Amino acid sequence: MPSLKDLRNRISSVKATQKITKAMQMVAAAKLRRAQEAAEAARPYAERMDMVLANLAAAFEGQEGAPELMAGTGKADVHLLLVATAERGLCGGFNSSIARMARDHASKLIADGKTVKILCVGRKGQDALKRQFGGYFIDFVDLREVRRIGFSDAHGIGKKVLDLFENGEFDVCTLFYSQFKNVITQVPTTLQLIPASIEAGEDAAPVAGSQACYEYEPEEKELLAELLPRNVSIQIFRALLENAAGEQGARMSAMDNATRNAGDMIDNLTLVYNRARQAQITKELIEIISGAEAL
Repeated sequence: MPSLKDLRNRISSVKATQKITKAMQMVAAAKLRRAQEAAEAARPYAERMDMVLANLAAAFEGQEGAPELMAGTGKADVHLLLVATAERGLCGGFNSSIARMARDHASKLIADGKTVKILCVGRKGQDALKRQFGGYFIDFVDLREVRRIGFSDAHGIGKKVLDLFENGEFDVCTLFYSQFKNVITQVPTTLQLIPASIEAGEDAAPVAGSQACYEYEPEEKELLAELLPRNVSIQIFRALLENAAGEQGARMSAMDNATRNAGDMIDNLTLVYNRARQAQITKELIEIISGAEAL
């Protein structure tokens, strides 16, 4: 049974922790609003880019001469896994869910005899994967000094990926990130960047065979050569923004749970403390009464 002093110290310690978690929850809530607005603003642009590329790609359906970024190298022997996570923890299972999906995908590829290379964006992803897949890492992107994600950050990562592809370092590139739904829900997502996984949305104009719905100037091949590399950076930028919003939402939820748990712990410790104090007072009264009766 701990002493009254020990219980008081523990209650004070839990109260101090509760203040910290409450403050972190409020900070995450403030950052979430800006991050959510940025993520939602990036979605229409990325979706419209997919629609344009889908219409352009229709002209090359069943034909030769399509750009490698769209058609691929014709092989699928070497896979690059681009794993985007947060730089900081204390956000529940946000980082671990992305790392788990990447880990399962890498294990499946290795079991199939494929060569796997991993490029991590975010320190937590690297920490989660380095024990099992440390030998597969080829690079790491540290964004801890970046206060607000910009397109230049994503463009740098995209250029790194494109340079690796042009040098024949891989055949397929898959991006792992978490799609933001709301404060409670963040969905781990995979997206194939190279060859481009182009799917037209519901609002896209229909295409038939090789006849696109629009006439383009210059030709479709020239436009694809310009847009496909940019699309890599755009999808990475969207993933980073989704991650930023998801991280703050997960941290807000985790800190709210931690604050509630700290409150429950304080109530339980206070109850134990009051009972111990009452027992000690009762014991002292019994000793005083017993001493008085002995006289």
